[in-house]
Amino acid sequence: MRPGLVSITFRKETPQSIIAVCVANGLEEIEWGGDIHVPHGNQKRAAEVASLTREAGLRVAAYGSYYSLGVSESDGLSFTSVLESAVALGAPTIRVWAGNRDSGEADSTWRSHVADDALRCADLSGAEGISIAYEFHGGTLTDTVDSACALLDTTVHPFVHILWQPTVGLSTEECLAGLRRILPRLLNVHAFHWWPDSATRHPLSDGADRWTVYLDEIRAAGLTPSVLLEFVRDGATSALAQDAATLRSLLTPAT
Repeated sequence: MRPGLVSITFRKETPQSIIAVCVANGLEEIEWGGDIHVPHGNQKRAAEVASLTREAGLRVAAYGSYYSLGVSESDGLSFTSVLESAVALGAPTIRVWAGNRDSGEADSTWRSHVADDALRCADLSGAEGISIAYEFHGGTLTDTVDSACALLDTTVHPFVHILWQPTVGLSTEECLAGLRRILPRLLNVHAFHWWPDSATRHPLSDGADRWTVYLDEIRAAGLTPSVLLEFVRDGATSALAQDAATLRSLLTPAT
């Protein structure tokens, strides 16, 4: 497993600054965000950031798009423009959102609408050798493990995967049970330690026991995803050093 960073952790920083802080802290990969660092449809910017990333000896883990399945196309953000940026960036996968409704508010028609768009996008991206991966997140059809698994079951495709992050407020055992269910389709992991709610952010070291359990489960499954830090205390680059050191330690199996 490879340690990295989600670039939107530092939205106010330039790509050059983000690359520098990753190199300084032993991180190997970056998921570049499509809202500011590599804007959707700006292929020139994507190519520039790709070059900067490679020159620094880092890899692009993913393109963190804000394409919302079943929604964005009609709102003016075409998946084609997202894909063009991903290609120019050299991203192996594109993060997408599974619609914009909680699973509890989604009827079968909406679920089919989102799934159909996912399969359409996967056909397009797959032709470029790029996958799509659902963000595991509230406000979408992946807000619960049950709903996420139902969506995965209806979008079986070689280029459709899912990201994972622990649901804030759930116990280690509950998060682990959910992780086990999506492991067959898991691509990358977003790492942080917020407790007991998303407004209370702690150093990753405070959650090391929990993350050891999760990462051991992933290892046991024979998977090697990118594990990407997402958000740090106060959004400060100075706070990254401790979290990066913790992540690197967690990704080094005991001998």
